[in-house]
Amino acid sequence: MTTPRRIVHGIELSGHTHRVVNFLGLLGLPYELIDTPAAARTTAAFRALNPLGQIPVLEDGELVLADSNAILIYLARRYAGTSSWLPDEPVAAARVQRWLSLAAGEMKFGPAAARVITIWGGPGDLAEAHAVAARLFQFMEGQLASRSFLTGAQPTLADVSCYPYAARAPEGRISLAPYPHLRAWIARLEALPGFRAMPITPIPDPAGGAPAGGAT
Repeated sequence: MTTPRRIVHGIELSGHTHRVVNFLGLLGLPYELIDTPAAARTTAAFRALNPLGQIPVLEDGELVLADSNAILIYLARRYAGTSSWLPDEPVAAARVQRWLSLAAGEMKFGPAAARVITIWGGPGDLAEAHAVAARLFQFMEGQLASRSFLTGAQPTLADVSCYPYAARAPEGRISLAPYPHLRAWIARLEALPGFRAMPITPIPDPAGGAPAGGAT
C-alpha cells in the first residue's frame, strides 16, 4: 500500500513553517517541504489550498490544512494522541491553548514583527514591536523561573509554537541577555531528541556593510 504524501508548503526562514516541520520531526513523520515564497502564494494553485495566501499549509493525504497552530493540534491529535504534547486534562489543555494564543498574538506582533521589519524591511513600528516583545519576554521569564517548559515539567505544543520567534528575537534587534530563564528554556528545547533549531538569518548592517550574525 502506498503511503500518502505529506507536504508542507512554506519557507525555511518562516517561524510559522518551523513550528510545523519541527513538530513533524519530533514525531518522526516524514514530509516534503515545498518552498513557497511570497510570489507563489498569489497563484491560483496556492490560493486553492489557502484562499488567504498564507503559509504554512499542510497536505496530509487528502487533508489540506492551513494555520501553523491548527496544524500542530491536528498532528498531535492524529499522530501523538497518548503523548503530553497536547494534554486531554481540561486545565492542562487550557494552559497550552493560552500559549498558542500568545504565539499568535504577542509573539507575532512583538519579536516576529521586529524580525520582519529589521531583516526584510517590512511595514510596522519597530519601537512598538520591541515594547510588545519586552512585555512578553518579561512574562515568559517569570513563568520559566519555576518550571522547565512553558506549562510545566514536560514540553508541549506551547513550547513548539513559541520557540521560533523567541529564539530568533535577536534578528529583530531584541537582546535576550536580560532573560536568563528564557535562554535556558531555548537551550533545553534545542537539546531535545529530534528537535530542529530555527535557522539563523543574518541581520542587515544599517551602514551597508556585511550582514551581522543573527544571534546574541
